Amino acid sequence: MILGLGIDVVDVERFGERLRRAPGLRDRLFTEDEKHLGLASLAARFAAKEALAKALGAPVGLRWTDATVVRLGDGRPHLRVSGTVREQADRLGVSSLHLSLSHDAGIASAVVVAEGTGP
Repeated sequence: MILGLGIDVVDVERFGERLRRAPGLRDRLFTEDEKHLGLASLAARFAAKEALAKALGAPVGLRWTDATVVRLGDGRPHLRVSGTVREQADRLGVSSLHLSLSHDAGIASAVVVAEGTGP
């Protein structure tokens, strides 16, 4: 059963400007495995984290670094969650998360579907 759905879009250039103006932002938003990626990939990952928060009901207190986007062996993106994000997913009865990412024409987007049996 679908328990939550989230979508987000990010203007890549504008996101880059935010990262340049606030250098500490990169550390607050991204895990060590993500920080080295190019700007379009970072924007897509930020969109994924926003979409994930929406799919989980956008509760206060989620830590951005408690979610990371990884690539599976076949190249598909996957969300690995821990800490505050894992706790919220468990509260909702989420057993799997589905993620789609895209970046083109200066826009990065992500869709997250939270699936499970519910609480």
